[in-house]
Amino acid sequence: MLAATAALGALAPATAHAAAAGDFPAPFTAADTVQAREAASTPATLLTLSRFFARDGAITQSTARPHLVGPSATIYFLDPGFVAGRPGAPVADPQFVASKAVSADGQVASVWTVRTAKGWKVVNIATGGDETDYVSEAHGLGTVFREPQIDAWYVMRNGRVLPLDPDARRAVGRGGVPLAAYQRLVHAKYSGKLPGSGYDRAGEGGGYGGTAAPPHASAAPAETTATGATGATAGVAVTAGAAATAVAALLGACFGVRRMRRAHRVS
Repeated sequence: MLAATAALGALAPATAHAAAAGDFPAPFTAADTVQAREAASTPATLLTLSRFFARDGAITQSTARPHLVGPSATIYFLDPGFVAGRPGAPVADPQFVASKAVSADGQVASVWTVRTAKGWKVVNIATGGDETDYVSEAHGLGTVFREPQIDAWYVMRNGRVLPLDPDARRAVGRGGVPLAAYQRLVHAKYSGKLPGSGYDRAGEGGGYGGTAAPPHASAAPAETTATGATGATAGVAVTAGAAATAVAALLGACFGVRRMRRAHRVS
């Protein structure tokens, strides 16, 4: 498994856009998003989605009939440089394109797609539609991003960081906070836990580095059930190569794993 710093480096070619301090890099282009959505809707991905939706027996694989709904969206995660207070660091970086999938019985999943040297690849499928739902909720009036450690979703609007979910409201209050106050908040919480820190090197907190992958980041093509740092996750993990490993390391090693979600890694 790659260390957190290696994960960030591995993703850099797909997310390297200049940004001023407090700004956001540009989202993935329309052409990128089209290619990502095509990857999310291939017969192989739809077959994996069928298995995913049938995992608890609520529906059979043959009757799941998954399909994508709504627009795909660039998903931003809090930038470690912003947390550290590095001059010029953006608030958050684009990490992947998310597409919402639904089954015949109404189950919802989020398909995560990243750009690799061989094109866009699906690397994760997670229950629920948080990613696209929160982007839609913001109605294009600001940039939506996630603070992974507490699974909090925010929108940056007119210089303020505003909450989109209960975790974010607990962190910044219903009215949100100015950007500078939010930076101080995340610096106080995470500055000692960034890539390269002693916390990271020790692998504390269930996935800030070290050698253990988070539950949904296993490279083994086997059924796994485990409890991560912030909650239980379970699913079928299938290796997707270096790009998927980089995403997994970023999600798990930098800021913790996604809470209470079932996930598949797919190739």
